Amino acid sequence: MPIYREQAPGGPLARWVECAWLLEAGEGVPEHRVAPDGCVDILYDREQGLRVVGAMTVEQRFQFPPGAAMAGIRFRPGMAGTFLGVSPAELTDGTAALGDLSTRRARELEKRLDDARSIRDAMRIMLEGVAAPDSTISPVQQAIGELAATNGNADLDVLARQANLSARQFRRRCLEESGLGPKHLARVLRFRRACEIARSSGCVDWADVALEAGYYDQSHFIRDFREFTGRTPMTVLSNTAEAVSA
Repeated sequence: MPIYREQAPGGPLARWVECAWLLEAGEGVPEHRVAPDGCVDILYDREQGLRVVGAMTVEQRFQFPPGAAMAGIRFRPGMAGTFLGVSPAELTDGTAALGDLSTRRARELEKRLDDARSIRDAMRIMLEGVAAPDSTISPVQQAIGELAATNGNADLDVLARQANLSARQFRRRCLEESGLGPKHLARVLRFRRACEIARSSGCVDWADVALEAGYYDQSHFIRDFREFTGRTPMTVLSNTAEAVSA
């Protein structure tokens, strides 16, 4: 099993960044599965440098050779565009070299990462290298933040009104800021919460998991799980040692 660790940011950056993380493959991983979580990540490894991974609509699978290691920064839903200078809608289900999108600061950060003594040191450098912006969080970002805080269970029409937007305008702006439309993002966040509940439970009762996560019923949870991962929750989450999300 690969080693995976997270570190929460401190201070003002915590409003924008969910965590820094690292992954060490050890003997190698033939198929590492990463499920949609509504987030955009910047990640670094010595082979490919700094990359941006957009929000996912379906599970992605990665292969790591023995000894592979990487570090990353996971932005909260809707927050990455401020740092990247490009709409996350252009990155959905894709990756791009950060140097192709960003400024000299990204190249300076990559140089520091190339000089890191270890992947743990690289994670620390990434967390230090991403500073909270001077700009305030926009009304649309606030609305997306509320959607994330409720694990996808907020009223979208209410969120649109709070952002002083029509429902149609909010759909467009949410897509621009997060890479997913509000209904799609809400489903991903609800799915993510259900996975967290199931992994933390000793004996999984799927009806209870679905209800606690905000699903109308168990069948809706299973439908979303199949759409996002191609599998049923029983085949994945019954074994709580298997990670569903990076």
